Amino acid sequence: MKKSIFLALSTLVVSFRLTAGELAEVGAEQLLDMQKNQNALVIDVRTEQEWQASGVIPQSRLLQSFDANGQIDQEAWSSQVEKLKTSPDQPVILVCRSGNRSAKLGKLLAEQKGMNQIYHLSSGIQGWIKSGKPVKPSCATVA
Repeated sequence: MKKSIFLALSTLVVSFRLTAGELAEVGAEQLLDMQKNQNALVIDVRTEQEWQASGVIPQSRLLQSFDANGQIDQEAWSSQVEKLKTSPDQPVILVCRSGNRSAKLGKLLAEQKGMNQIYHLSSGIQGWIKSGKPVKPSCATVA
């Protein structure tokens, strides 16, 4: 019970302090809470090979960001993110291997594109797995 109250309060604190053009970090517990209680859209930005190697967070959408050369088509990628959202206010949580790519992409969406409620899983899928959270095999169906 105390854990549930703490998670709800910590999610509210993160939500209230986040304004347009800002990116916030979330941990594994917060991601689960936001997925359940706020219909958060979880987007895994890793490569297909990474999805296959470690699995993916259940109910996450797969939207590879960087190509094999480390390049990204910012307009096309951010447009795909917008299409995946079910409402303009839906929270978006980005996931990568360790938190680096998701932070860069989150800043792109928040600062350059002006999107609201953009978060990233600070420890990436590696931290997610280390904390014992569930993964499912990837069928590599891209969003």
